[in-house]
Amino acid sequence: MIIGSLNIGLPKKEVFSGKEILTGICKSPVSKPLRLKKPGFEGDGVGDLRYHGGADKAVCVYSKEHYPYWEEVLGIQLPPAAFGENLTVSGLHEEGICIGDVFQLGTAIVQVSQPRQPCKTLAARYDRSDMIRLVRDSGRTGFYFRVITEGIVEKGSPFVLKERDPRGITVAFANHIYHHDNRNCEGIRMVLAVPALSESWQRSFHALIEKCKQE
Repeated sequence: MIIGSLNIGLPKKEVFSGKEILTGICKSPVSKPLRLKKPGFEGDGVGDLRYHGGADKAVCVYSKEHYPYWEEVLGIQLPPAAFGENLTVSGLHEEGICIGDVFQLGTAIVQVSQPRQPCKTLAARYDRSDMIRLVRDSGRTGFYFRVITEGIVEKGSPFVLKERDPRGITVAFANHIYHHDNRNCEGIRMVLAVPALSESWQRSFHALIEKCKQE
């Protein structure tokens, strides 16, 4: 697994699709070492704290290997950190990573907490009203790390799997249940059984369980 790019950016006003939005989605690559703390990288931030940021979503990760797919779909050359990710990585994708997996990232220790959910800001950035659906349907969502141990990270830092979650619930499986098979009560319970699942996804999956009980 390789860190291809380490990206940060503080929230600022951007004009997407003719509308002004306060967002941190337009991040830029940096080459210097950065301190990774529990809330995220120093020098990084998000615009909408209702849906982004927080301890469970400290680091957003996206696969560089997804870029050619999106360049063909969107018909453009993507900029760095095209999905607002902090880490653009190679050799790591949704089918091969499990919620609860623990990694060494530089001198920090991080854990997979949930898939990344596409948002309206991403749709506005690329002026595609169908962008949320496209990301969900493709399964190329990316995911989040929470920070277990703070440390220093830079491009080229050690990035290795330290501990595989024994339940084996991949990001791809959680995405499929939530977005495409949300009446699968057994699948919902399997995702909820992962202690490392973020609080926001726990709430969402508990709501799905309640609907299952009513059917």
